[in-house]
Amino acid sequence: MSKITAGLFISLDGVIADPADWHFPYFNDEMGAAVAAQLGAADTLLLGRTTYESFAAAWPQREVEGDGDAALARSFGDARKIVVSHRPLEFVWRNSEQLKGELLQAVAALKQGPGRSDIAISGSVSIVRQLLAAGLIDELHLLVHPLALRTGERLFDEGSPIPLRLLSAQSFTTGVVHLVYGPQADAPTGDYGDAKAHLPQ
Repeated sequence: MSKITAGLFISLDGVIADPADWHFPYFNDEMGAAVAAQLGAADTLLLGRTTYESFAAAWPQREVEGDGDAALARSFGDARKIVVSHRPLEFVWRNSEQLKGELLQAVAALKQGPGRSDIAISGSVSIVRQLLAAGLIDELHLLVHPLALRTGERLFDEGSPIPLRLLSAQSFTTGVVHLVYGPQADAPTGDYGDAKAHLPQ
């Protein structure tokens, strides 16, 4: 069975929109290692159309230029790239294809497919929301930046609660916190009567 991970840059107040406008001042070696570990180790990338087009416009050229990010660019190029879109697409970046069928069913089939191929998602918030709600994401990597943007699209929209459990937490020297969550079968239960037993007496 494949493991599906999703990675997002996110502000303290939950905004994920346009990270290129605000997250680069916080990008250091620690964040680079976290991003490379989540994305670079996967042999399949699952991307929304907008994220794919952004990647395809940048990473092939970075691979050709051979600078410091060339190794990551090469791993992106070598990976199988599956793009989620409701309209037909034409691809120029190698190893790219369009997801066939309904999202949840198709991703569940990929997850249960033969072999053990890690599947990574970057950005693509609409896909992340749907897969989280369906319990199909094994690890949600949130790089929480120490700023409140106060405007912009947020990760979580209205709907039913999604219980998660914290798998790991790491703070960076920039103030960014790397939180990794996994699915939780049931949300904890309790009320003030339960809580007050833990208050200092």
